[in-house]
Amino acid sequence: MKPAATRIARESKVRLSKWDPDEDAIIGKDKSDALERLDENRARLETLQELLYAEGRHKLLVVLQAMDTAGKDSTIRYVFQGADPLGVKVASFKAPTPYELARDYLWRVHHHVPGAGEIAIFNRSHYEDVLVPRVNGWIDAAECKRRYRQINDFERMLAETGTTLLKFYLHISKDEQKKRLEERRDTPEKQWKFHTGDLAVREQWDAYMDAYEAALSATSTDHAPWHVIPANNKLARNLMVSALLIEALENLKMRYPEPEAGIADIEIV
Repeated sequence: MKPAATRIARESKVRLSKWDPDEDAIIGKDKSDALERLDENRARLETLQELLYAEGRHKLLVVLQAMDTAGKDSTIRYVFQGADPLGVKVASFKAPTPYELARDYLWRVHHHVPGAGEIAIFNRSHYEDVLVPRVNGWIDAAECKRRYRQINDFERMLAETGTTLLKFYLHISKDEQKKRLEERRDTPEKQWKFHTGDLAVREQWDAYMDAYEAALSATSTDHAPWHVIPANNKLARNLMVSALLIEALENLKMRYPEPEAGIADIEIV
């Protein structure tokens, strides 16, 4: 079963209220069948990731953006469960350090893009620099527009030098976030994830929705499309993301490298 349409068309005006965060049709009527399909997707991704690494030609950059509790960490954990750590790396971008602030905002990001044969996953990304500063009034509208253009140019350069980009916005509702924050607060094994600062960001929910809509509208391009992934249902989220990753990797038409000549005749003693 294919995921519902998630891709944001180039130059379209995004209104996140039109996307249902509860959308879970991809699961179907039988949850056990959906879990089996997720296992199959993970096995297929494992094979494709090995092929990507073996061929050593293509690069894949996966960008995950979302409000707190939407499941960036768990998407990585469950979707890439069988991936070889030699060929997959995860970068997480938090508040920039003074050293990073002394340089352009893309400097710290470029260090983490994938090399040939690699998958790089950004758990938050360069998009933090057109979200957090905008919401907090640290940059004006003109600077924000400049950054959209610079990000598009940066991603175009990556695409033109062999990187496939997939950008996922994990879309949860404010009510679902409330449930997940309460679960973190009340579950001893999850309390380490609960930060009072998350509540301050939650109070800015509407401002962040505006900032996300603007960023998604300005930066979903043919070479680096955004996908809105309904994320209130974790299983549906993982199925959608894994299916889109498989589609992107299969479209690369990868092949294992040719073996060395004459190896079939080599006797191993």
